[in-house]
Amino acid sequence: MSAGEPGGLRADRVARRAGGRLVVDGVSLAPPPGGTTGLIGPNGSGKSTLLRILAGVLAPETGVVTLDGDPLARVGRRAAARRIAVVDQHAATEADLNVVDVVRLGRIPHRRAWSAPTPEDEAAVDAALERTGLTGRRAQSWHTLSGGERQRVQIARALAQGPRELLLDEPTNHLDIQHQLQLLSLITALPLTAVIALHDLNMAAMFCDRIAVLSRGRVVAAGTPAEVVTEELIAEVYRVRAVVTPEGPEKRPSVRFLPQTV
Repeated sequence: MSAGEPGGLRADRVARRAGGRLVVDGVSLAPPPGGTTGLIGPNGSGKSTLLRILAGVLAPETGVVTLDGDPLARVGRRAAARRIAVVDQHAATEADLNVVDVVRLGRIPHRRAWSAPTPEDEAAVDAALERTGLTGRRAQSWHTLSGGERQRVQIARALAQGPRELLLDEPTNHLDIQHQLQLLSLITALPLTAVIALHDLNMAAMFCDRIAVLSRGRVVAAGTPAEVVTEELIAEVYRVRAVVTPEGPEKRPSVRFLPQTV
């Protein structure tokens, strides 16, 4: 990266079509290094597609994603996988794997094909299991885990990659409130840059440093939770009425939805 070029992971006016329509339409996003950025918006607003573009899974039709100032396509998939980890909504496997086997998958970008795990690989796996509270579950079968436990294993697998950027697509989907809080507390405490697509506005306001609101593929608002999560924006984007109240020492917004539609 040359002097003056932006660091970290950035999207600059990226666009992508699906089924003949623009799913992501000229989006720019620059997650603050070390912070947690939330992506919120209605179903079909482009959150998942934007995450896949940031991860390099999908190529933008226009615009560019850069990593430390270099276009992601030039960085290469293997090098990018050493920096960027992805946690999807649902992770499933037909194979009979135990927890430690799944977490070891995170070391694949660091190993040559068919090579045995190195002591460095095993140390990274052990550290990821400890960070996620799974050390005692390392020998447990993946198929016996609850939804919340599986999500923690996927976080551990992502951490074993040693990433600096972590992209998560609805990681709290289908989890009860206790496991949602535990998972988001874990993610926001990690020493890396996180971008999280979320449905729950209160969870986004509680845990994210910054929020970008997507609607019909475009960013219609971006800033701190207090700047973004407002009654006016909720009415405009979600077409519902809500009461927003600042709470706690940081005055983070708390949303109470009203039954009347706009």
